Amino acid sequence: MATPAILFTNGRIFQSGVEPGTSAGLHREPTFASCMLVRGSQIEHVGSPSDAPIAAALAASSSSDSGGSGGSSTASPTTIVRDLGGRTVLPGFVDGHMHLMLLGQALNKLDLGGCRTLEEIQAAVRAHAAAHPEAPRILARGWMHSMTPGGVRAADLDGLAVDERTGRDRPVLVDSKDLHSTWCNTAAVAELGADAWADVPGGIIERDAEGRPTGVFSEAANMTYVWPFLARVATLEERVAAVEAAVRAYHAAGYTGLIDMAMDEGGWEALQAWQREKAKKGEDGGNPGMRIAAYWLIRPCERVEDALQQVERAVQLAGEFGAATTPDCRVVGIKVICDGIVDACTAGLKEPYAHDGRVGVPLWTREHLEPVVRRADEAGLQVALHAIGDATIAMVVDVLVRHANPNRRPRVEHLELASEEDAARLGTSRITASIQPVHADPAILRAWPRLLGEHRCGRAFAYRDFADRGAPLALGSDAPTAPHAPLGNLYVATTRRSYRDPAAGDAPVNPHFALGLCEAVAAATEGAAYSCFDDHRVGALRKGLKADFVVVDNMEWDKDKITAATVAETWIDGVKVWST
Repeated sequence: MATPAILFTNGRIFQSGVEPGTSAGLHREPTFASCMLVRGSQIEHVGSPSDAPIAAALAASSSSDSGGSGGSSTASPTTIVRDLGGRTVLPGFVDGHMHLMLLGQALNKLDLGGCRTLEEIQAAVRAHAAAHPEAPRILARGWMHSMTPGGVRAADLDGLAVDERTGRDRPVLVDSKDLHSTWCNTAAVAELGADAWADVPGGIIERDAEGRPTGVFSEAANMTYVWPFLARVATLEERVAAVEAAVRAYHAAGYTGLIDMAMDEGGWEALQAWQREKAKKGEDGGNPGMRIAAYWLIRPCERVEDALQQVERAVQLAGEFGAATTPDCRVVGIKVICDGIVDACTAGLKEPYAHDGRVGVPLWTREHLEPVVRRADEAGLQVALHAIGDATIAMVVDVLVRHANPNRRPRVEHLELASEEDAARLGTSRITASIQPVHADPAILRAWPRLLGEHRCGRAFAYRDFADRGAPLALGSDAPTAPHAPLGNLYVATTRRSYRDPAAGDAPVNPHFALGLCEAVAAATEGAAYSCFDDHRVGALRKGLKADFVVVDNMEWDKDKITAATVAETWIDGVKVWST
């Protein structure tokens, strides 16, 4: 017997997509259909009860659910009718920028996001360590430099995680919120072997007067030394479990796809093992579970030849795992982290930082970046460049304009302090603006006026500029560096107010740069799919596309009320993978 079609009726099915690279403005009114017919993994029709395909499906039905509660009833061997009870249906969200395995691992780390001072951090670590006496090391996340304005050292974490059986201090490793730094206690510095580490291009190893590491490793030093260590000490089983945990969390949030923005060997091995394990169990009937596009992380090197060798690995993997062979788990391009972050004073700026005169750390020079971008583009890979400060943004746009074919949809990640000129160049060159509105939350930007000066804060997170100048927009979360809930992301994008700490009363951040709700939803779905060449399959609710969608309760089309809505169901390939 053929698989029954599913006819969704009495709903508000979002139809206000925005073609990437066009500006919908702040006030576009949404349009909704009331019915959607899904057959197998695809959408067969979206419209009204009077449309011929909907009418035919209804005519084939002998009954339908009339309770208005979103229930279902078997109407015939060929049709199941679902009454949505007036609920909203949105395209499945696609996270345009996140870190899959790091998110899964972070779900089991101590979250320091609620701390405000060093003393609160120390108390939280001490309590967590006491509650987990069996843990060989204590891993935490969410530290912000603004919590410890006087700086930190290994000694600040010493003595908080003593193993009562041996009397020895266990290693403590604390991720910064943005993942650009790791703060370690003395036991962790020893376990890492950091005393023997040499400085690396674009990296910061904080040292004392004698040259010994003092416990903080940032930017390329973090990527080169700390990340590989953590990957080595995690077993494959633990990494696979982290992938599974992240996917489950994303189903619950309403995601049907994601873009991993720093894939490496350990993460790829775990992802492939997760897929094999899922197929072996056979519980999903071939459902992809999550549509994943990965950008291969290129770490900075002293020699260009070594960086190009990393690009060749990405070329190899993209040839083996591409749209034609594994469309739901593929390597699509390379990711290069070209500067740091404002809070750590490592973002590349045209003018010095206001409080101390620094200008930021160049992780990549133009001379090293250009051959990497040129080779990747020649090989048919997409190029994604992390750029936060205005100087770095100007440099990476220069490089992309010169060396990246716009038809390959090159992209710049973050774009937190872009000049008006560079905002315009994104549009004229069709460079995707890959943005994470949750980073524009005023609750985490309180140090910016002191670090940058008020005059530069006026250009922070200029999303309205990007949209109006014609840049394709892709919304992401950068999880686990920020909350991954897509509705919270939409709230910050459209109101510029705080989702993390709404009661604090922080002023909105540059509200004139806000996005409209229609264009924000489109950027978080179709725009993110477009950014990785998946918009021919997913990202919108229309005939012929994959049946990836979310059913949302309590959704008023009002930017101020968007966080009151909740995801009730997540569907991938016409199969419900999560529900409340």
